Amino acid sequence: MKRIFEVDPWHVLSHELVPTDKRLQESITSIGNGYMGMRGMFEEHYSNDTLKGIYLGGVWYPDKTRVGWWKNGYPAYFGKVINAVNFIKVNLTIDGDQVDLAKDKVSDFTLDLDMHSGILRRSFIVTKGDKRVQFMIDRFVSVAQKELFDVHYSVHNLSEEPVQLGFISQIDADVFNEDANYDEQFWQVLDKSHAITGGSMVAETKPNDFGTPRFTLGMQMMHKTDFRGAAAPETEKAVTNIFRGTLDADETKTFEKRVIVVTSRDYEDVTALRTGLAQISEQVASQSYEDLRQAHTDLWAKRWELADVAIDGDDAAQQGIRFNLFQLFSTYYGEDSRLNLGPKGFTGEKYGGATYWDTEAFGVPFYLSLAKPDVTEHLLEYRYNQLDGAYHNAQMQGLDGALFPMVTFNGIECHNEWEITFEEIHRNGSIAYAIFNYTRYTGDTTYLKTKGIDVLTAISRFWADRVHFSERNQQYMIHGVTGPNEYENNVNNNWYTNFMARWTLEYTLASLKTVDDDKRESLNISAAELAKWQDIVDRMYFPHDDKLGIFVQNDTYLDKDIKPVSAIPADQRPINQNWSWDKILRSPYIKQADVLQGVYYFMDSFTHEQKKANFDFYEPLTVHESSLSPAVHAILAADLHYEDKAVEMYARTARLDLDNYNNDTVDGLHITSMTGSWLAIVQGFAGMRVRDDTLSFAPFVPKQWQHYQFHVNFRGRLLKVAVDQNGTTVDLVSGQPLTIELNGKSVELADSVASATN
Repeated sequence: MKRIFEVDPWHVLSHELVPTDKRLQESITSIGNGYMGMRGMFEEHYSNDTLKGIYLGGVWYPDKTRVGWWKNGYPAYFGKVINAVNFIKVNLTIDGDQVDLAKDKVSDFTLDLDMHSGILRRSFIVTKGDKRVQFMIDRFVSVAQKELFDVHYSVHNLSEEPVQLGFISQIDADVFNEDANYDEQFWQVLDKSHAITGGSMVAETKPNDFGTPRFTLGMQMMHKTDFRGAAAPETEKAVTNIFRGTLDADETKTFEKRVIVVTSRDYEDVTALRTGLAQISEQVASQSYEDLRQAHTDLWAKRWELADVAIDGDDAAQQGIRFNLFQLFSTYYGEDSRLNLGPKGFTGEKYGGATYWDTEAFGVPFYLSLAKPDVTEHLLEYRYNQLDGAYHNAQMQGLDGALFPMVTFNGIECHNEWEITFEEIHRNGSIAYAIFNYTRYTGDTTYLKTKGIDVLTAISRFWADRVHFSERNQQYMIHGVTGPNEYENNVNNNWYTNFMARWTLEYTLASLKTVDDDKRESLNISAAELAKWQDIVDRMYFPHDDKLGIFVQNDTYLDKDIKPVSAIPADQRPINQNWSWDKILRSPYIKQADVLQGVYYFMDSFTHEQKKANFDFYEPLTVHESSLSPAVHAILAADLHYEDKAVEMYARTARLDLDNYNNDTVDGLHITSMTGSWLAIVQGFAGMRVRDDTLSFAPFVPKQWQHYQFHVNFRGRLLKVAVDQNGTTVDLVSGQPLTIELNGKSVELADSVASATN
């Protein structure tokens, strides 16, 4: 655990520039608007270690899968997000000498991510000889104009004499990916234009051998300043504008760079892209900086008005949940159904930047409550539209039906680790669960009956082919899998995988009875197939230990040397950075909720005794080295009234990146797991459930908190839930009357000013 920023309810703030923490600072101060985003690296030259990263939604490249030996069924390529052309670059000079915060004398340094306004601020004083200049820099990517990046400088001369200032602004295509094979570069410049005060570039991703799309990127930079434009050199991969001027003693001047960024995802061809770039640029050029900034901050204020979670009594908890909400909305706000919730968002390149099962497991319940239903439906449509790819993935394994990918940009599996690609098939269960979760929460069965049933049927066909029948046991089994606990590979009968397979078949059978005859006929399901599915449901095998009263994680798990995590020496944690993979696989230690993931999905289907026995057994064996782990444990602990454990796990999920719990935030933030902090409060501390079409709450307040409140959308109503040590108040903010359950009692919310207190 490492905390490098001050604790503040609305700000991520530091007054130190520590070179060894530079990448960590950059990750935590990332910004985005769902369309594009970037790490918090400096615009100007910095000669120490840094990870410069700018990323665009849906723009990626297929890197050839490189393995020591090839296995049949391997994906042909590993899809990865690529570092975009560096369009934010602005180098600075004082009296002709380049500013470099790694070498210069720097004082009064401040780095401030203002989460309420969505603006990243920096300020510092650079001293060169007898010259002292203060720079104040504001950066944002507009949520009002998705194509707009803006950086604004206010420069104050603190010297007794004039200084000569220079701004060297560029669009630079000479960029690399941190994780690219063999230091590849992905951008080829098609053309560029240059004027004294602005310039543009059109670049395209290089050709690939896999038939996946190439992407074209158009960028137009504009500048607003009192400094004079000067002639700039022409280079092959960059467009440069230079501005110079004199700043008298105690004088302040400003410099603003605006860049419009468009991609071929939104245009039919390059001609249309150029036209769109010109039109948006012209529109933005006519507006003042104050107006552009205000439009951006106003929309962030509206987002917070609906989504903010307020906590009194624990500033660290408050900062944690707001930071996570800020980064989630910066990554995905549901405007584009072609996009999904990438595990690193716009903050880094690890994981390839693609879509994981995290979206269905954790993102869907979050967006269901904090956004309009069509946002979640976009996430479901994303998978439906990639159904052909899922069929392809199953066929590559010689199986029927559809296997949704572990990692993807287009529906085709593009991850090159055996235990992930071929074994971690439990992800299919979460795709099905998301349909169930959406239908249960919204009460709307339209998607289920028209598109969801296609997905469910395809997944069920996969499960029916993937199981095998044990003649000896007269039961169906699933061998050779990796469960959610990725610290065990190639196990037999992972309880969670078997459970989700059976549940999916059961849910599909029930759902088929609700669709119309034409739809049913189009699915071409025979009576024999339905009978087979029912037989699997009736005779699925589940490992269980009667003495311990637990669902056993897999057939051989209890044969391990079972010792709690507390037995691991502190200097060997996290184990994934200190132990060999062989040692980890042989250990009993669990990366994240596995059996408990299934219990979390279906909490009302298990008795209190079952939940308690399994939690008491598995949590002490869990190292929580997956970012997804703490939230599930927090919710289950709250359900079991283990308040201290629930609070401990909430703190871990809320501040996972802010405090660098797993020593891996330098690579980028854990975006999808950030949903867990909200879920831990709402499903955990507030006990929100949907039972028989009724929204229910059973809240408590952690001892160190005084009060917390949040909003939820539910079936066309907006509710505000406030909880303190005296009880709970639920207000119907908007929408028709609604009956809810509060602490086991039915309560009618009759109008927009009604409230229920218990």
